[in-house]
Parts: sequence; C-alpha cells; structure tokens
Amino acid sequence: MLALLAAGLALAVATRAQDSPVPGSRFVCTALPPEAARAGCPLPAMPMQGGALSPEEELRAAVLQLRETVVQQKETLGAQREAIRELTGKLARCEGLASGKARGAGATGKDTMGDLPRDPGHVVEQLSRSLQTLKDRLESLEHQLRGNVSNAGLPGDFREVLQRRLGELERQLLRKVAELEDEKSLLHNETSAHRQKTESALNALLQRVTELERGNSAFKSPDAFKVSLPLRTNYLYGKIKKTLPELYAFTICLWLRSSASPGIGTPFSYAVPGQANEIVLIEWGNNPIELLVNDKVAQLPLFVSDGKWHHICVTWTTRDGMWEAFQDGEKLGTGENLAPWHPIKPGGVLILGQEQDTVGGRFDATQAFVGELSQFNIWDRVLRAQEIVNIANCSTNMPGNIIPWVDNNVDVFGGASKWPVETCEERLLDL
Repeated sequence: MLALLAAGLALAVATRAQDSPVPGSRFVCTALPPEAARAGCPLPAMPMQGGALSPEEELRAAVLQLRETVVQQKETLGAQREAIRELTGKLARCEGLASGKARGAGATGKDTMGDLPRDPGHVVEQLSRSLQTLKDRLESLEHQLRGNVSNAGLPGDFREVLQRRLGELERQLLRKVAELEDEKSLLHNETSAHRQKTESALNALLQRVTELERGNSAFKSPDAFKVSLPLRTNYLYGKIKKTLPELYAFTICLWLRSSASPGIGTPFSYAVPGQANEIVLIEWGNNPIELLVNDKVAQLPLFVSDGKWHHICVTWTTRDGMWEAFQDGEKLGTGENLAPWHPIKPGGVLILGQEQDTVGGRFDATQAFVGELSQFNIWDRVLRAQEIVNIANCSTNMPGNIIPWVDNNVDVFGGASKWPVETCEERLLDL
C-alpha cells in the first residue's frame, strides 16, 4: 500500500515539473502498480469539475485516510494478540492444575474460565464449558477477520496463524480433558481402596469398644467387680464419674476389706469448691473411724481392719445433724449435731481410696486406703434399719438411686485395678 502511494506521488510531482498546466485545466494522479510505473505508462488526464481539490490536497487526504486505516489495523492486531495471550494463559492454568502446581494461583486479565474446582468431575465439566467458550470466541474472531479483510485488507497470513494457534489450543485442551478423565478414574479406584481400609479399621475399633463396654468384661454383671488398692501411696485411687446433687440427707453403704495398720485410711471422700471435707470416711493412724460432714467430725464405733470383708453403712440428715453407723447390718452407733441444717453441696468430686485436700487432688499417702472396695452406693435419704440389714445379709440387691455401683461409672488410676468380686454369699462366709 505504501509502495503504491509513493509511486503515485512521484509521478504527480514529475508531471507538474515537466508540463505547465493549461490555464483552467486540472490533473488527477492515479495510483499505478509498480510494473506500470516502470513501463512508463502515461497518466490519463481527467478534467475535474469546478471546486475540486488540488492534487496536493487529495494526496494529503489519501495519506490521512491510509494512516487511519493503519491505526485501526494496529488496534485490531493488538486485540487479537491479547486474545491469543489470554487463551495461552488459560491453557497454562489448565496444565498447572493437572500437575498440581497452580493451586491457589490467581489468573490475570479477564477470567473467562473461572477457578477450576478441585474435584476431577467438576474440572472436566468446567473444561468442557471453557472449550465451548473458546469455540464461540473463535467464531467471533473469524467474523471480525472477515470484516477486517473486506474493509481494511487484513493480511491473510495473520488469519492463518491465528486459526492455527487456536486449533493447537483446542487440541491441547482436549488432551487435558482426556488426562483429567484418566486421573478421575485412578482417583476413584484409590478412594475406594482407602475407604475399604478405613472401614476395616473402624470395624475393628468398634468391635474393641464393644468389648470394653461389655464390662472389661470378665464381670458377670455390671456391679460384680471390686477396686483393688494394694499400696499406701498418693497416686492409687478410683474416681466416681457421676457427682452429687444438693442433698439434705444421705445413706452411703459399701463392702470393704483391709488389714492395714495403723488405720485403714480413707475409703472415700467428697470435695466441693471451698470445702475439701464435705463428706469423708477416714481411719487415720491410731484414731477411730471418723465421719466428716462439712469438716465437722463424728467418731464411729466401727472395727474393720481384720482383713475380712465387712459391710459398712453411714446415714446422715441435715435435720439436727443426726447420724447412724452400721457394720454388717448391725447399728453400732448414733448421734446428732453433725453439721446440722447444712445441705450437702452439689457438683463436687467423689474419690475412692484417697482424702482430698483440694477438689480432686493433693492426696496424702499416709491417709490412703489400703485394701479392696465394692458395692459403693449412695441414696438421697436415710434408709430404714431393715433395708440396711437386707442389703448386708444378701437378701436384697438395692443399687443407690444417686450413685449406683456399676463398672462404667468407676475409673481407676495410678495402678489401682478392677477385679471380679466374690459373690455376696462368699463375702458373708468371710465374716
């Protein structure tokens, strides 16, 4: 195009230099192919109508028009190069996703494909939609190319390059889709194998938990066990999982066996915030067995350190602080004014085998119980004497309505252990 313009301009200037124009006549420069210019073809003289532009003005207008055309073509080429770069970038993102290297990377420019989901099935679906979008954009570019070629003479080789590049991108996308389909299949197979292993491990674990829930379970029934505390230490103990509500009366019964000397220690203690000695049964050193309620003390006429099984019950009511003590079904002591009108505070910690100086801790080895405990039950009322006799002589089995003796309510720590307990009748024979 520029060559044609130059040839026309040269011919026009040469003609004006050689021939003086006839007054009232005008000439028009016609652009000729280079071959015609070299052959020396004369320029046809075309008289112009009155008021027409001079040859210089016409050339200037032609130059401006060609300059505008060139600018428009540059803009079109720039837009098409941007489209190619954008498609190349999207392809790179697809490749990065397939290799796991583009996780979290943000795309630049327009995002026509969106963030690809991590699930392979969604990736395939998203790439299919993206492929259709690319096809639509290709058709749009082709329409633009047709318009540019017809209006501005866009070079055909650029169109071919663009179509070839877009075709390569389409083939690469199709290959990536096929690869992702293969990866999806492999992932499904691996997931199935992993699921089978996980289910097998869970089944084994559930079977083990079931065995443990059955009660450790050499025990014939949930209450047919004892807690063994063989050493006088500050770390062997049992803990009742449940806590006490607010109480205005209670009965606590248990079977115990101990030959410790001096003193059997602390069979049980109940501590609450602000009062570590809310309820305690203790035989410490050469002192008699004592019942503590709100840190107030009553001495009990009980004697159990002979190495035999004994059934012990203590009752208390806040009304006048009245208390009773039973050994093997027989009432051996009674009294009053033991923390009268004091309600037992709720939410504390109930420990077997240790005396608490703080809630749930600060045990003293010299106060630890040494021996075996079983059938520890608590009621929220004062049991009648005959009910206590029936429990002691094995004629009735009456679990506590506040704290029953069941395996899953008792944890042991520090080397304390649970063992199957002798039957009630066997314990009676041991008296």
